[in-house]
Amino acid sequence: ARWGVPAAECAVAEGQVSHPAGHRARFGELAAAAAALPLPARPPLKPAGQRRFIGRPVPRNDTAAKLIGGNAFGIDQRLAGMRHARVLMCPTLGGAVASLNAAPALAKPGVRAVFAITGRHGASGAVAVIADTGWQAQSAVTALAKPDAAAVTWHAGPAAGFSSEAFMGTLVAATRADDAGFAYLSRGDAAGALANSRVIEATYQAPYLAHAALEPLNCTVRCDADSAEVWVGTQVPDLARMAVARVLDLPRKRVQVNILPIGGAFGRRLEIDFIAQAAEIARQMPGVPVQTVWSREEDTTHDCYRPACVARLKAGLAADGSLRAWLSVSAGQAVVPQALHRYFGWRVPGPDKTTAEGGFDQPYEWPHARVAHQVVDAPVPVGFWRSVGHSHQAFFKECFLDEAAAAAGKDPVAFRAALLAAHPRHLAVLRRAADAAGWGTPVAPAPDGAPAARGVALHQSFGAIVAQVAEVSLGPDKRIRVHRVVCAIDCGTVVNPRLLRQQVEGGIVFGLSAALYGGVRIENGAVVQNNFHDQPQLRMAESPAIETLIIDSAEAPEGAGEPPAATIAPAVGNAVFALTGQRLRALPLRLA
Repeated sequence: ARWGVPAAECAVAEGQVSHPAGHRARFGELAAAAAALPLPARPPLKPAGQRRFIGRPVPRNDTAAKLIGGNAFGIDQRLAGMRHARVLMCPTLGGAVASLNAAPALAKPGVRAVFAITGRHGASGAVAVIADTGWQAQSAVTALAKPDAAAVTWHAGPAAGFSSEAFMGTLVAATRADDAGFAYLSRGDAAGALANSRVIEATYQAPYLAHAALEPLNCTVRCDADSAEVWVGTQVPDLARMAVARVLDLPRKRVQVNILPIGGAFGRRLEIDFIAQAAEIARQMPGVPVQTVWSREEDTTHDCYRPACVARLKAGLAADGSLRAWLSVSAGQAVVPQALHRYFGWRVPGPDKTTAEGGFDQPYEWPHARVAHQVVDAPVPVGFWRSVGHSHQAFFKECFLDEAAAAAGKDPVAFRAALLAAHPRHLAVLRRAADAAGWGTPVAPAPDGAPAARGVALHQSFGAIVAQVAEVSLGPDKRIRVHRVVCAIDCGTVVNPRLLRQQVEGGIVFGLSAALYGGVRIENGAVVQNNFHDQPQLRMAESPAIETLIIDSAEAPEGAGEPPAATIAPAVGNAVFALTGQRLRALPLRLA
């Protein structure tokens, strides 16, 4: 309109609009006028053949800086005059400070302030120390924590006496009735079909899980009477601004949030507890930037954990071995109501589909099915963990589907394929992974000569379809070793295949860490594990060879980082059964 030429004669490239007559304008020059126009209902997209970047392995421009330690994560911030804070949090989840004798900490060099702080947005109460250096602050916190110092006493709070082991028993009891819970899928007559079928039944369990991101939680805040500035790696910058504004009693517009790269999040940095805490600490020193960093121990013992969950499953088999009926009743805490209460103080009743996602929203054509979840509350903060409900429901579903195949005397891939006849995309992903893995052919022994076996899993989450085949063997101590994972993924149009492969590899390693080692135990309201020595992560020497097979698709782009993490545990569990004949129905996967 500005140039008086047909729109079809204009071209767009590298942030500019141009015309053969010599006209040229940057997007920014046109933005105000464009904003006044009505949005087109169906804007035409560039034909796939004309794309310059979509579908090509474009390298990241921040890789070199990360490799040499030059990238500024939140924990790397160093501002003029900055002070450093560390915290000692109530050992019992949700507890608070009852009394404080600050003398042991104040006697340490460089210490500027020692004080109690409240728990906000789900955090426990704590004692904070501000010092000239991070080491000085941590040394002062260590002095406060010594039992013989008797420096801090605590109010245990609502979690006092809570045991995760006892809670598992409560969850098992909550799944005993076939009609328990809210039904997210009800197809046909599951009860009637089960009554007229050969029935198999099993109960599966998944523990609480910590996020265990490599970069511990941290946040730097500088505030004065009428403004604040924040430096933080966060997945929710607007909520971060809200939290700081509330703590400091400022208008939101007076809070500036500088969003930094995240050294791992996996859902933990969807929370704002550590950000509000950092603002409360910084308020003690107006005009001075204060960086609050949680120790690894505080990070592990004061997470918003992946909920523990139990599922009881039944399958009804016809005389020919075909699957006639499917029943799944799971029980555990619900994340979304807790998160909304932590963020906004809202108490939202009703079902939370993230509790059962991965159980009810799958492509398998079960003729009769009921998939339900019973919410069971507990005084443990739970949050979004990479792949959320899929992280345990995929394990329950895919391992029990293997049980049904074994009971029917069917091949696990063929058994799944029969249930996917009406879903060609899913069937193609399953077959691609199985063929590439050599399904149906002998498995080569492990490098040390130990026998090996394969297991398969297929799962859809976040719009992506993933099939994985895992090859496993056992070490001399019956330790499960995963040597190879073949992963086929259809996540729609792939923007950058290089990044997709990285997401698949990272997701598999992350999910495998949880499958083999993950689990948080709570005794008397306190988390037992506190660092990587008792909450291990997969090491490079243990990581399998990963083959990523990307399915060409013209569908809309979908998830990439979470779907592979959900699928690996059942693939490994099914491989262990193929190898040993033992069915492992609890995570982490351990042979007796």
